Amino acid sequence: MQLKKLKTEKPNRASANLDTMSALGIASLMNRQDAMVPRAVKRVLPQVGRAIDLVAQQIGRGGRLIYVGTGTSGRIGALDAVEIPPTFGTKPGTTQFVIAGGEPALARATEASEDSAALGRLDMAARKPRESDVIVGIAASGRTPYTIGALEYAGQKGAATIAVVCNHGSALARIAQIAIEVDVGPEVLTGSTRLKAGTAEKLICNMLSTGAMVRLGYVYGNLMVNLRAKNKKLFERAVSIIEQVAQVKRGIAVQALESAGMQVPLALLMLRANLTRTEATRRLKAASGIVSKALEG
Repeated sequence: MQLKKLKTEKPNRASANLDTMSALGIASLMNRQDAMVPRAVKRVLPQVGRAIDLVAQQIGRGGRLIYVGTGTSGRIGALDAVEIPPTFGTKPGTTQFVIAGGEPALARATEASEDSAALGRLDMAARKPRESDVIVGIAASGRTPYTIGALEYAGQKGAATIAVVCNHGSALARIAQIAIEVDVGPEVLTGSTRLKAGTAEKLICNMLSTGAMVRLGYVYGNLMVNLRAKNKKLFERAVSIIEQVAQVKRGIAVQALESAGMQVPLALLMLRANLTRTEATRRLKAASGIVSKALEG
């Protein structure tokens, strides 16, 4: 596929005079263009919903969610992957990322590495994908050799595959089990897919991981009850959650959290069900770590 034929590479008529605009004019134009992204994502919500269920299914089987991409797309996948454990208290390794150029590419561009499908296959092979895993390939163009190679290899090993792209009819979409093709149109700065395309990718990754964690029971209502209170902000959030769910005063919430070894689920069970820490631990384990089920029990 020739790059110039991709919609994300075409010139945007609305920004044809970008270099003559005032600062406010540039900001206003970009704001109007950015407003198109949620509407574009809305059109692919059925595919996103299917993908959420697939991610939840695979993680529920003991598998992993692994994002793969290059450049901006790879960094967006990495951002989502590293945020899941502290937010939902998932086991180490449940969410991972593979990016062309490795971790150094998070801080420094390594454009040349994205041209190698063989390198993509090699990097994915190092993760030993299996049938219980789900791999999400992210590429605005949908034609990035590295990402195609990685997703193709994962699929050959039996892993579930999802493609997040910003052009229709791409090679990446064709090899994926579920293809999310979001049409954001041409960029304000021609070809700079870190803009609208990157925003769309971020929104979709937010939905995939958050939706899957909710479906798996990692939240209670809309509260992140499995967060890890490792700093002052998170400690305060944990206390607030306990106050709200257990309907107790701050002092009692703090005491319960400390008695529970800083584990919010245990603190909630100890207060709501009047259990010892040992009893709460046993009940939570029996409920597979799902707070709502443990409370019902």
